[in-house]
Amino acid sequence: MLLDGKVVVVTGAGRGIGREEALLMAKLGAKVVVNDLGGGFDGSGASTGPAQEVVNEIKKAGGEAVANGDSVSDFKGAQRIIECAIDTFGKLNIVVNNAGILRDRMIFNMSEDDWDSVIAVHLKGTFACTRHACVYWREQHKAGNLLNGRIINTASDSGLLGNPSQSNYGAAKAAIAAFSVIIDKEMAKYGVTVNAIAPVARTRLTVEATPATAALMGQAVPEGQFDVFNPANVAPLVAWLASDDAAGVHGEVFRVGGGTVWLMQGWHSVGKAKKSGVWDAAELGTALKAELAKGVTRKETMNDVFAEGL
Repeated sequence: MLLDGKVVVVTGAGRGIGREEALLMAKLGAKVVVNDLGGGFDGSGASTGPAQEVVNEIKKAGGEAVANGDSVSDFKGAQRIIECAIDTFGKLNIVVNNAGILRDRMIFNMSEDDWDSVIAVHLKGTFACTRHACVYWREQHKAGNLLNGRIINTASDSGLLGNPSQSNYGAAKAAIAAFSVIIDKEMAKYGVTVNAIAPVARTRLTVEATPATAALMGQAVPEGQFDVFNPANVAPLVAWLASDDAAGVHGEVFRVGGGTVWLMQGWHSVGKAKKSGVWDAAELGTALKAELAKGVTRKETMNDVFAEGL
């Protein structure tokens, strides 16, 4: 099987996308640390129930898994998540950074805690788990034990394309995409790949917490019809990126939903204004407006994603 003998940590794996990632990777032969704090979509509360339920499901199907309830936003807690894999299964090969919360607010209504909490779970949590895993892989590599480390981070269209009321979430997700590209460059010489996905799927964050997408994603799917927003549609890409077969895939960002995977590209030049000498400000403005008028800087939006279809 694709992931035979691999050991994987999936954060936020008690529900939604993380749950489907954990279940599929276990089905493909991996031993799984199912990490989930078990809180609400806004980060409130905690419960060991969701993670243990996924572990029970994996074990019932004949797989191996263990539950972990540490918070990714706690630096030492993130270290315990990584250590849980090594202590339980003897090694670590794969980290899927999926845990997340939402605190949607327009900027004039956003509190400091709304900002700090979302950044802590998404951005700091991704950093913390990645950092501890990379320390382990670097040490193992120096000792001659090449584990082919794989990190798959979770970005979002909110960060890649922008979405009102999600400046905290979108900023974190855009940073995660950039973080993935940078860490891949740092860790490639140790046999590690780092990639990111931007999923389009039905979760608590897109249905319970986001009314705009709930109207579309929350609709019932007729029996026998393909459910394009099923979070299970995201898992195959993550499983493949985690495999040895994807050894040559470095620092990429993929959007994934339904039966479609898009290869995304980041900031790149689409036009320019140039002269030999220092610009006069008004003259520069005229030149830039001419570039903008060409339409070369039109950005894809989240509405375009849904209009195009999955």
